[in-house]
Amino acid sequence: MTRRGEFELIASLFAPLSRMASGALGLTDDVALIDVAPDCELVATIDTVIAGVHFRVDDPPDLVARKALRVNLSDLAAKGARPLGVLQAITLSEATDDSYLERYALGLGEDLRHFGIPLLGGDTTAHRPATVPGRGGPFTITIAALGEVPRGQAILRRGARPGDLVCVSGTIGDAALGLLALEGRLPACTHAHYDMLVRRYRLPEPRLALGQSLRGLATACVDISDGLCADIGHICEASGVRAELKWHALPVSAAAQRRLADDPSLRQFILGGGDDYELAFTLPSSHRARVQELAMRHDMPVAVIGRVRESSDSEKNGVTVLGDDGEPMPVEKSGFTHV
Repeated sequence: MTRRGEFELIASLFAPLSRMASGALGLTDDVALIDVAPDCELVATIDTVIAGVHFRVDDPPDLVARKALRVNLSDLAAKGARPLGVLQAITLSEATDDSYLERYALGLGEDLRHFGIPLLGGDTTAHRPATVPGRGGPFTITIAALGEVPRGQAILRRGARPGDLVCVSGTIGDAALGLLALEGRLPACTHAHYDMLVRRYRLPEPRLALGQSLRGLATACVDISDGLCADIGHICEASGVRAELKWHALPVSAAAQRRLADDPSLRQFILGGGDDYELAFTLPSSHRARVQELAMRHDMPVAVIGRVRESSDSEKNGVTVLGDDGEPMPVEKSGFTHV
């Protein structure tokens, strides 16, 4: 295995990704200088993804890089922010060689160009050699994404009010089913469905344009990373409300519908599988028609899946899913937990 040293890696693979921003200083310093537009606030988010936990060890390196970037951009989308750039810290495993890193950097560069943002800086380290070969720490990626939003217009989790509609973009559950497909746990899955579901798992699409369009309309917003019920539950907890969702209103792709027809127990992965990175948001019912106009403008489906309700002593902040019979459904898999 061959691997360049830290500064050679930075100069050859990552410094070229900073050229769009003079404030990145060519990654030759310990800091970056970032301009924020007048009357805007800086929005910052950070996520760590670990091989074997957040992505599969055999996932293609270019897609690993793109997913690590996109999950952070999705956080900015949920706040209605415009991305400015990212910082990256990577910790290399024993198996992370030059070939892997070259493909990783190609994928990262492709997406930075696609989203029009630079790499502003970061850090590169490596796990110490393990006493037992192959037992060292895993490849780990931490990305911090920076964005800006007009002052006072960030869409937070804490603004949902009783009577608001609960909405989601895109379709739900595809990524979780994609992971099951990669693990060989979706029998009789057609090639077309397999490819679509796996792509949704490996390459989420941050809904940046929609998020920015929701400023002034949505009362609360979150991206669906941990799972539909878990993430809407985060809105409920922050806002002191509860949410009532309707199973039949959830937007489910044709591939997921087919899998559910074969195995209804998979609905738990729709409700709590995570990794969709769609936006879940609340808004007053008076804005319903406007949001549908936005969905058409952005060529993206938006579904109304429920209502925000008042919290009470008997019904605490949380999420209830009503089945086709109008009765609450059990939610066995509420969402991913990080620790």
